[in-house]
Amino acid sequence: MTPETPGTGSTVRRILLGSQLRRLREANGVSRQQAGYVIRASESKISRLELGRVSFKERDVDDLLTLYGVNAKDEREALLQLAREANTPGWWHRYNDVLPGWFQTYVGLEESAALIRTYELQFVPGLLQSEGYARAVIRLGNAGAAEHEIDQRVELRMQRQGRLTGPEAPRLWAVLDEGALRRPIGGPEVMRGQFEYLIEMSKLPNVTIQVMPFRFGGHAAEGGAFSILRFPDQDLPDVVYVENLTGAMYLDKRDDVDTYLQAMERLCVDSATPERTVELLGDYLRET
Repeated sequence: MTPETPGTGSTVRRILLGSQLRRLREANGVSRQQAGYVIRASESKISRLELGRVSFKERDVDDLLTLYGVNAKDEREALLQLAREANTPGWWHRYNDVLPGWFQTYVGLEESAALIRTYELQFVPGLLQSEGYARAVIRLGNAGAAEHEIDQRVELRMQRQGRLTGPEAPRLWAVLDEGALRRPIGGPEVMRGQFEYLIEMSKLPNVTIQVMPFRFGGHAAEGGAFSILRFPDQDLPDVVYVENLTGAMYLDKRDDVDTYLQAMERLCVDSATPERTVELLGDYLRET
């Protein structure tokens, strides 16, 4: 694997570097406690570094590479360069005032994903929201926020969508519960605009949209909304993202991911086909 993976965001670079440092440590029989002592840190700090959850100091990476016996100049420089790149703020950091820390992680992962699979129960997924619908949803979740803050949040959401039509665009596969489409967010005009937007987005070669209709009854994802992100680098595991009102869970253990993958596969099989979904969206548009 080449550490300088093109198009890889800082969040994923931290995960890449952390996983490589973990492999080097384990290959050399060094404990987390021993590694922590060398960089004047705790065992838990080493664990967080290896999971890519905190930023790296270049001096610490240099000391750990020495401890792990990485003496080849080219290999050391590649990993140190990765550490420097991992600390480079992403474009979304300019929205720090309105972007919770736990969601910054998701935006960083989303920015680097090659495949995003998402199931949404209550709202149209953020990557598929029209600007009017996004504004209405953001107002609902941020009652009392100043207008400039609402504008910033909408702008951030639209910026995230830009990657779907940009270079190295990811594949997006979204399953929307019919309830997300029947809920009248923002009024009839906003909903008409949203249905038109979904029909337009479904024409993109990298976007697949399916509807899980009410008539189906119970299904594989009754537990709620979730997303699964897959990355171009084979060394990175899939990550499941599950959001709640005050934070989010990021799951990457194989058993957890497999459970969500099975639920997503079931949803895709049981939902209306992409072709039938476009017909349904047309029906909803005419009814609104």
